[in-house]
Amino acid sequence: LKPLAHSSLDALRSCDHLSASKQLLLLQNILLLSNMAANLEVGMKLHAKYTDGEFYPATVVQVSTAEKRKAKPVKVNYTGYGAENDAWLPLTSLKSKKLPKSVTTPEPKAKAKAKAKAKAKAVDYSSLEKGAKVQVKAEGKFWAAEVVTVSKDKKKASAPVKVHFLGYTKDSDEWVGADRLKSKALETKGKSASMPPAARKLLLVKPKIAAPLDPGFRPVILAKKAYLEAAKDCTLKLDWALIRADGCARYTLPVFDEKSKEVKASIYMAGVLIQEMIWQRSAAELHLCGPPSVCKALKAAYSKGGAYEFEAMSMPNVCGTPSTPFVVKIVDSVSDLPENKDTPQVCGKDANGCRLAFDLGKSDIKTVAVKDNEVLYSKETEWDVTAEDPEYHYNAIMDAMKLAKAALPRVDAIGGSATGTISADNDATWCDIFPNVKPDVYKEKVVPIFKRIAKDLAGDVPLKVINDGEVTALAAVQAIKKGNVMGISMGSSEGAGYANEDGNLMGWISELCYVKLDLNPKAPTDPWSKGAHRGLSHLYLGQRGATKLAEKGGVDIPDNYKFSHPDMSTIKHEHHAQCLKLIQKAMEKEEKKEEVSKIYKTCGVYLGYALAQYSEFYKIDHVMILGRVSKGAGGDIMLDTAKAVLAEEFPQYAHIEFHTADDHFKGVGQCIAAAALPKI
Repeated sequence: LKPLAHSSLDALRSCDHLSASKQLLLLQNILLLSNMAANLEVGMKLHAKYTDGEFYPATVVQVSTAEKRKAKPVKVNYTGYGAENDAWLPLTSLKSKKLPKSVTTPEPKAKAKAKAKAKAKAVDYSSLEKGAKVQVKAEGKFWAAEVVTVSKDKKKASAPVKVHFLGYTKDSDEWVGADRLKSKALETKGKSASMPPAARKLLLVKPKIAAPLDPGFRPVILAKKAYLEAAKDCTLKLDWALIRADGCARYTLPVFDEKSKEVKASIYMAGVLIQEMIWQRSAAELHLCGPPSVCKALKAAYSKGGAYEFEAMSMPNVCGTPSTPFVVKIVDSVSDLPENKDTPQVCGKDANGCRLAFDLGKSDIKTVAVKDNEVLYSKETEWDVTAEDPEYHYNAIMDAMKLAKAALPRVDAIGGSATGTISADNDATWCDIFPNVKPDVYKEKVVPIFKRIAKDLAGDVPLKVINDGEVTALAAVQAIKKGNVMGISMGSSEGAGYANEDGNLMGWISELCYVKLDLNPKAPTDPWSKGAHRGLSHLYLGQRGATKLAEKGGVDIPDNYKFSHPDMSTIKHEHHAQCLKLIQKAMEKEEKKEEVSKIYKTCGVYLGYALAQYSEFYKIDHVMILGRVSKGAGGDIMLDTAKAVLAEEFPQYAHIEFHTADDHFKGVGQCIAAAALPKI
């Protein structure tokens, strides 16, 4: 305890400016902390503070007296969680009846009331249910209690939860608010969907093939599998329809009884599935039919202020109707829901004549010049998509295309691809390669940018631009000459697309980079959804899936390339591109190869479970993997690991054939397919 005592006394000596009463209070705290440490032992049960600021059941794993651990000398394991979630904590983050209570300076009443009022406004009580065990603050400490009821009366908005203190009579029951409550079931409005206890218990499933550098990875596909097994005897059903301009997506999910604790898992699972389908197909409206409380909860989740506000706010832009709000409607009968409908699209596959093509990614512009299906010129040019002025984007694309044009005697047609949603008339409806362009400027300058580029470059020649993921799928069809193909480009992010058995597109947006792959409550957030969700594919199947693991994989990288550094948490890709190059170089060193290969094995685990997840909605017989993450020996390790996942966990999908191309095709394959899009 010497380090603790010395640091505490040093702190006391530096507080001469404090009043005598406050110095006495500080001394009392020092003595109490020393006493607390003396009472701790390995295996002791207590409550420990988590990163959300709340206290949860935990067990002491280790008590350290090392100098470097003096600030946080106690290691705990949170009950019900694996060792990967263990944490070193300061003594002030621990609570137990066997430990003395620390002395703290009371907050001024006005400040405390304001703080309580702000917390009450920010908390969603919908996950609290009758009988739920909670802790309630009374007389300066927290007592075990259970929920009696949760009121929706506005008059009780500041204290809507009636609780019963365990071991006491009903006369002691009390109405309380979030400022006096502690429970994992409390949810903060406007943030990502927190996982209720029932969902955590049922949906967090360890994979048979673990991710070497991400032991907390909990695949969504395994959660679906576990949920459907648990709910197989449920008679209640939840149906929904996602309606878009040229189609409709339908789904039916068995749900638990509204009065059961497990219904929270049904609501959570439905929210995840709806979000997945939205980013597969797009949607202007969500129609729900099923148990009233379930439908009501999902309607709130997909409205402004809800857990899926990001989707509700994004879809109008994705659908090209920014002035029309996303609609969520509850209907009385399944017959009131529109039928499932898709509108397959036939695209050109022959790059005859003289053609130019571009592929606009988040970190570079790829351009090609093609004459009668032969590539005469190809180049990758890095750019900064975060520029606010779309003239920068226009000039960057034009400069790259002019170099390609110089390789052709004439230009007969122009094809292209870009991340986001492209209309049938080649409008850039919603493209995230223009993330910082203001809405009014976007509408005026960005929406028609592809048509402007084509006209300024070659006049009134045929033009066809589609989503980059769709071009990936078409490139795969052209390469392997077969259908039912999923194309995945593992570049700056995940670019995915699908071609059916006829080699045609489904009319879906397939923005799978926004799909949740990992249910780990501690999964990372991404800059594109602005922290709205955790575990989205952005950080799993693109270059960030590898770069977030670089430090763990033993790669020597600058501090600002480490995943925890702020530079790696923006929408800019330059640092990630350079970090990936360092990973690839490390793979070439024999003394580093074994350790660094774990990065690619982890990415392979991500890919294997993602393909199983996608296979619920896409009939996949072949998968073409493109993009810089798949290059070299590391890419081979990644694919072998993905195959092993399918063979071990999903034998029904073990038939999927993996395809790759040479490094040159991986770099410009999408452009070659894009060149064939317009018909001459």
